[in-house]
Amino acid sequence: MTDALLLTFIFLVAGVISVPIASRLGLGSVLGYLLAGIIISPLLTILDVDINSLQHFAELGVVLMLFLVGLELNPKKLWALKSKLIGLGGGQVILTAAFVMGLGILFDQEWRTSLAVGLVLALSSTAIVIQTLTEKGLMKSDGGQSSFAVLLAQDIVVIPMLAFIPLLAAPELIDALNHSAVEAGSHSETVSFLSGLESWQVTLVTIGAVAIVVLGGSFLTTPIFRYIAVAQLRELFTATALMFVIGTTLLMSFVGLSPALGTFLAGVVLANSPYRHELESDIAPFKGLLLGLFFMTVGAGINFALLFSDFLFIVGLTVALILVKAFTLLLLGRIFNIRGSNRWLFALSLAQAGEFGFVLLSFTVSNAVLSQEVADVLLLVVALSMLLTPLLFILYDRVVAPRFAADQPSSNFDDVPDDNKIIIAGSGRVGTTIDHILRLANFNSTVIDFNVKRLMALERFGVKNYFGDATRPDLLHAAGIDEASLLIIAIDDPEQITKLVKYVTENYPDLHVIARAFDNNHVYDLWSYGCRDIIRENYDSSLRMGRSAFQALGFSDKKAEKMIEVFNEHDKIAMVDVADAHQLGVPSHENEIFIKRVRKYLEEKNPQLKVKMKKIQEDADE
Repeated sequence: MTDALLLTFIFLVAGVISVPIASRLGLGSVLGYLLAGIIISPLLTILDVDINSLQHFAELGVVLMLFLVGLELNPKKLWALKSKLIGLGGGQVILTAAFVMGLGILFDQEWRTSLAVGLVLALSSTAIVIQTLTEKGLMKSDGGQSSFAVLLAQDIVVIPMLAFIPLLAAPELIDALNHSAVEAGSHSETVSFLSGLESWQVTLVTIGAVAIVVLGGSFLTTPIFRYIAVAQLRELFTATALMFVIGTTLLMSFVGLSPALGTFLAGVVLANSPYRHELESDIAPFKGLLLGLFFMTVGAGINFALLFSDFLFIVGLTVALILVKAFTLLLLGRIFNIRGSNRWLFALSLAQAGEFGFVLLSFTVSNAVLSQEVADVLLLVVALSMLLTPLLFILYDRVVAPRFAADQPSSNFDDVPDDNKIIIAGSGRVGTTIDHILRLANFNSTVIDFNVKRLMALERFGVKNYFGDATRPDLLHAAGIDEASLLIIAIDDPEQITKLVKYVTENYPDLHVIARAFDNNHVYDLWSYGCRDIIRENYDSSLRMGRSAFQALGFSDKKAEKMIEVFNEHDKIAMVDVADAHQLGVPSHENEIFIKRVRKYLEEKNPQLKVKMKKIQEDADE
């Protein structure tokens, strides 16, 4: 018990200290976790901790992550990705394996060994890439969506890999493996669940397992969760959610399928479930903690003795792997018309080896495909490439993205006309509607967004647009913010909105900024940074619903409208009167000064508002 608590404490302290420092330095949380693992690795060695066993447990974080990703999709959305899954994903695995195999043969390696190495290294890190893309707000970009499709295809292709790799066994390694087994007394207690079955029986069992996941998710989860919900215990719902995910993981493992793929499928099945959001909120904390543990075990598992004994050779292999994969992905990006910085995001984000590489390398050794010596070197290459991935994202952020924002700002690479004075940041539901309103009134605007397909669609209707991150100063400059008279911020990410408002109000104080706000606390943040035209995204619809409520209660349209006008005026004054009590970074409910100010205002003004409302209700209709 004490050992487990000590080990837990060590990992928690390492993560709590390292990750905030890495995030402040702009390195991202993943690199923070990897460095934390490296730092504590000597201590774990002293304590004789089995890193491999710990890593197998931590891989549950990858499983939970893919389950949550599946919850965000549904079969219709998944079907829409089929061309990318087959073309980009399948093409990436085949081309990368072929390139690595060719290089291996060129350096006098046996073709079976070279092919096995190519298949192992063709896989990328689902955990690192999705986590980093999500953190940086790039998941919805074309490069992010293409990367996700490739990662999903890789998880699927692991299944045929597990069937194919044993066919590459080398005769001399088979003899050595059998000899070792005899010397060890054949004490292996591992019995495959499918051992002794014919191939057609294995196929039926596999199909049956997938059917259980699909049918169970479709028909059993809702009544089970409804039954659990009766108890009204949040922890019981959380336990049930974890039970469902872990049960799916066990089932997939028993039949030799990828647990990550199985839980992703389960997530897709539950994407339309009424309990989807509850599942997501309950599982997300466990996913985050286990992913952090997984990254730390990767860092702690680096064999520094072997690394330093052949440092240049191993680093050279790692760099060569990244270059080969990046070249392959750039080639596929051109073939599939992934444009501009998105192509580089796609190539750099997937240029590493992945966590499934650890599993496959162990599998190749146990099946006499690779020797243990070769596997040890490749384990280092996989770990180092994962360790370097955050640096590739930094390269994209600081070198690639600014270059494309400045040199190729528009989706059609045309210059923005000098008379374009209105800039809209964001082309989603809000930004598109605003642009449509302005165009009907004979005003032109420049739209900035990360989704190139959406921008290309707008371009066909004559909408001038820029592709890229609207919070980047160089892109704003290229879009003509120096001459603009109005900036409308319609992004759907509160942090990005705040970042953009802060930059613009500091550098362009005379520019009129209309900003979309997420909630009241976000309004006060934007107000503190100097924005004075702030629209709460659900406020107007709430007023309209309030007016409908008054009408449903029997009041005339005119009285309902007047009561809403009185409330709206009262709310505008209230927001301004208490705004200076807001403290940046402090939630409203934790700000004692703000709470006292609001309560004092309500005590003074609410009685007056009630009197006005009562008078409107009692007045005769004209």
